[in-house]
Amino acid sequence: MNHTATLAISMGDPAGIGPEIIVKAFAAGQAGGCVVYGDAQVIADAAMRLAFDPDTGRPSVARIDAPLQRADLPVGVIPVIQAPGLPPGGLQGLALGRVDARAGAAAHAAIVAGAQAALRGDVAALVTAPIHKESLHAAGVPFPGHTELLQNLCAGAPVRMMLANDALRTVLVTVHMSVRKAIEAITTESVLETLRMTQSAAAHWGQQHPRIAVAGLNPHAGEGGLFGDEESRVIAPAIAQARSEGIDASGPHAPDTVFMRARNAPDHPGEFDVVVAMLHDHGLIPVKYLGLDAGVNVTLGLPFIRTSPDHGTAFDIAGRGQANPASLVSAIAMARRLAAAAGNAAVSV
Repeated sequence: MNHTATLAISMGDPAGIGPEIIVKAFAAGQAGGCVVYGDAQVIADAAMRLAFDPDTGRPSVARIDAPLQRADLPVGVIPVIQAPGLPPGGLQGLALGRVDARAGAAAHAAIVAGAQAALRGDVAALVTAPIHKESLHAAGVPFPGHTELLQNLCAGAPVRMMLANDALRTVLVTVHMSVRKAIEAITTESVLETLRMTQSAAAHWGQQHPRIAVAGLNPHAGEGGLFGDEESRVIAPAIAQARSEGIDASGPHAPDTVFMRARNAPDHPGEFDVVVAMLHDHGLIPVKYLGLDAGVNVTLGLPFIRTSPDHGTAFDIAGRGQANPASLVSAIAMARRLAAAAGNAAVSV
């Protein structure tokens, strides 16, 4: 396997469950071909806290300097590249399950190192373990989450968040901002840009003509203007322009029913391949309701592939060995599929 098939995993907040689910994914043989960017001691400590079958043993950790060196390690060894910019004093004594500026700084350093590796083409994709926004803020990081941080590292390229599982895919027009500010940010231009990015992403997955449903903003998609005019004044013109460009977009649909119509199940083939939602919670609640274990966050518009688990740092169970790695495993599998579809080259997805 050549170096372009290597995936990077950023360790996430070291006070959360990120290191634990990373260790569990490697131990289960579901993180092969991955390298971890972060702090080797944090990953080793997570492995020591977990009880493993004595016949299989717990995975060991090895520090490496470059992704290619992972190929020289025995099976079962977790390769870790020490991220530049980790807290100078280290992370000794870090309390699990608590907001800490050192944890935020370490999480930030791991993300930056993994993203830079992806930008250089050293890895085919970046999978990010969960971070805690308060810890980032405490560390002085001026971004509310992965999406905005990665956007900044990529010179402000327009990006969108997609949350996906086997049943439903949702792309958001607005992300981490108050509802009042989000409504102000919903313009014909931002909706049209989202539709174009969704179409482009699907084409990279091999789906040239995805059926895109656009959810309205207001109850019943405005009910003909009775409950708001954003649908007719802002959203519908964007859909019309997208259709004139050959994009199979429809709507605006009533947001309380469109996700049921789009859901793909064995006894209910979805009417749509993806739903574009105006607001963060409008789009994410339906996907998360279907189960956090299989959900994957994908950032569209970056010059490299980025996926992430569909859950947070779970401070309430950090260090207890109870964290489920299923969503991280799904994020790794999604990153592999997207990288394969892109020919293991850096592309916008």
